[in-house]
Amino acid sequence: MKEMLIDLFEYTDQFNREMIKVISGNREAADDKIISLINHTLNAQQIWNARILGESTFDVWQINPFESLDEINHQNFLKSIDIIQNSDFEKRVEYQNSKGTKFENSIFEILFHVVNHSTYHRGQMNSLLKQNGITPVLTDYIFYKRK
Repeated sequence: MKEMLIDLFEYTDQFNREMIKVISGNREAADDKIISLINHTLNAQQIWNARILGESTFDVWQINPFESLDEINHQNFLKSIDIIQNSDFEKRVEYQNSKGTKFENSIFEILFHVVNHSTYHRGQMNSLLKQNGITPVLTDYIFYKRK
C-alpha cells in the first residue's frame, strides 16, 4: 500500500510541476481562474498534510507569490511522503473544514483524497488552458506510467 501511495504522490508532484511550468510560460494568457486553481490545488495538499501533522494551515483559496509555487509543491510532496512512510493509515484525524464544521477521517482516506482532488483540479486547469489557447498538459496517470 505504501509503495502505491508513494507512486501516486510522485505522479501528483510531477504533474503539479508540469502545470506550474506551463502556466509560468504562458502568464499573459493564463487567466485569474487558472492562477486561483493552481494555488488552491497546492494549498489543499498543504492543508491536509498540516491537519495530519497538527501544523498550521494555509487558507484554502489564498494566492501565493507565483515564484513560490514550485517550492510549495516540493514541500507538500516531502511532507506527504513522510506521512506515508511514518503513519498508521487507519489512524483517524479530527479536523474542521473552512466553515468550522468538525469531521474525522482516516489518514488513508485523506491521502487518497489529496491525489484525487489534485487530479480533478488539474483537469479543470487543462480545460481553461485550452480555452485560452494554451496547449494542455497530458496529465493522465497512464501517460505517467508509460515513461
